[in-house]
Amino acid sequence: MKKILLVDDEDSIHLLYREELEEEGYEVHSALSGEEALGKLKIIAPDLVILDINMPGINGIDVLRQIKEKSPGLPVILSSAYQEYKQDLASWASDEYIVKSSNLDELKAAVKKHLSK
Repeated sequence: MKKILLVDDEDSIHLLYREELEEEGYEVHSALSGEEALGKLKIIAPDLVILDINMPGINGIDVLRQIKEKSPGLPVILSSAYQEYKQDLASWASDEYIVKSSNLDELKAAVKKHLSK
């Protein structure tokens, strides 16, 4: 079973994404902050990371940089409520950029695409 690390500081996102992704057959682990995510990366060795950008403490862009330095082959999907970050050069290091929505078809398609490589 493929493991996904979901990093977001919003409980509602965790509930929605977890339920939908577990129905797709993935094992979903959660982190509520960038710091927690960096600690969990070593423990659970995920196959993919879904990462929010705006979080307290270490933001998603800084977490993305650290992930890509340590594990360049680990796919990271940035998931943000803000379209404007897509133009930020720092976000281009991600494998995919998804704008948050209650319709998770785009997210699920991106997860499937990156986990089938």
